[in-house]
Amino acid sequence: MTPAWRHLLRTWRLEISSPRTPTTCPSLSRAFWRSVTKLGLHMKPRMPPCDFTPEKYQSMPYSRVLEVYREHLSCELVYFPDPLLLHQGHMQWLFDHEGNRYLDFFSGIVTVSVGHCHPKVNAVAQKQLGRLWHTSNLFFHPPIHEYAEQLSALLPDPLKVIFFMNSGSEANDLAMLMARAHSKSTDIISFRGAYHGCSPYTIGLSNVGQFKMKLPSGEGCQSTMCPDVFRGPWGGSHCRDSPVQTIRKCSCAPDCCQAKDQYIEQFKDTLSTCVGKSIAGFFAEPIQGVNGVVQYPKGFLKEVFQLVRERGGVCIADEVQTGFGRLGSHFWGFQTHGVLPDIVTMAKGIGNGFPMAAVVTTPEIAKSLAKSVLHFNTFGGNPMACAIASAVLEVIKEEKLQENSLEVGTYLLLKLAELRDEFEIIGDVRGKGLMVGIEMVKDKASRQPLPREEVNQIHEGCRRMGLIIGRGGLFSQTFRIAPSLCVTKPEVDFAVDVFRAAVSQHMERRAK
Repeated sequence: MTPAWRHLLRTWRLEISSPRTPTTCPSLSRAFWRSVTKLGLHMKPRMPPCDFTPEKYQSMPYSRVLEVYREHLSCELVYFPDPLLLHQGHMQWLFDHEGNRYLDFFSGIVTVSVGHCHPKVNAVAQKQLGRLWHTSNLFFHPPIHEYAEQLSALLPDPLKVIFFMNSGSEANDLAMLMARAHSKSTDIISFRGAYHGCSPYTIGLSNVGQFKMKLPSGEGCQSTMCPDVFRGPWGGSHCRDSPVQTIRKCSCAPDCCQAKDQYIEQFKDTLSTCVGKSIAGFFAEPIQGVNGVVQYPKGFLKEVFQLVRERGGVCIADEVQTGFGRLGSHFWGFQTHGVLPDIVTMAKGIGNGFPMAAVVTTPEIAKSLAKSVLHFNTFGGNPMACAIASAVLEVIKEEKLQENSLEVGTYLLLKLAELRDEFEIIGDVRGKGLMVGIEMVKDKASRQPLPREEVNQIHEGCRRMGLIIGRGGLFSQTFRIAPSLCVTKPEVDFAVDVFRAAVSQHMERRAK
């Protein structure tokens, strides 16, 4: 045995016997992993324990699933060269058809808010399933009205009129219609890099290239510069509402953000050149999701909302990914910006994966819609969906999941910031609560996106070690992390160790 090996083994024994490190899931030090990398070793981090045993998979063989996918299913976006065939889920864990366990750090595209098959949510769903599946909103049924009361209590006045929908795209469709009906104008502005759905209507608001169509769509939608303080022309080390800032230098005074002011000028330029004297509205995600968890300068949205209202427009907060406590400090993302929207759209985490969405607005805007169109939705406010959504709210409150999101999310961000300082190809770590982005670059100086093939290799490396994370960004260069809100610090330790190992392995391949 070489001296290097002997030293490594001594280090490993010290690490797992340390009182600060749980032996069930050792989170090894940076020095230890650097030693592993130098020796060319690829030790798989130990996965935290899970007290759930999945059922034996007894459905279609994997080969047949692939055939059906190629012949009959239209989805073009599938992760990994060999797509995962998932069989069962339990809280923050997923199990594939071979019984392999994965820590789910993407939660079905930021959707499974309280955990896969949460026992309380399951019990409520099963009870409602045996009572009544569907009525349509032509009839009354208590779970619908109970949920409406619960949801309205979580929103400030005058946001008290609720329209139930089935998806985020559908909710944003209705919000666009509301804005135009109320303002009697057409033009709606959204950020470049924004994603608000891919229906024929909302695709005009979604400014991510791969979702754009060659066919005419999204009439009356205008894009404006995204105030991205990492990749944009302006930004520095004090801009974001996040425990982790960019590594770009900043000469701003504490209460005067030059980047914010520059981006405001760009927004004013859009108002002067691209839209009419009056506009219908402005859409914004409190943090951009599909674009890679992009955050804006502090105070930016507050000024933009004022400019929009001066033009007669309404302000719409798209909370599809940021709502229901995910950001930790507040229940809704718009609250983190100190603004009050005129319309709020929500989906994904509202039903923990059950198809449901909602649009909440003011009585005044709701009346404007009613004067213009008879709105009806057959499945909106489905009894099953409302019963499940009520259970989700109860779990968030009872298990203090918003508080957990703040504590564990901050812990995760600070851990990932250490990796950013360690690796040249990790350009930025950002986010708030349990909505986190890791942007990969060729090098920190240029901030050029790491080529997709290299990002794919790191992504696949994480999967092989039992970690599922998402992708985002205009060049698919950003890893998106958004686990269920029940995730724990030992699971964060495992995820960070896996990501470090995957990046280390990639750097070693690069060196060869």
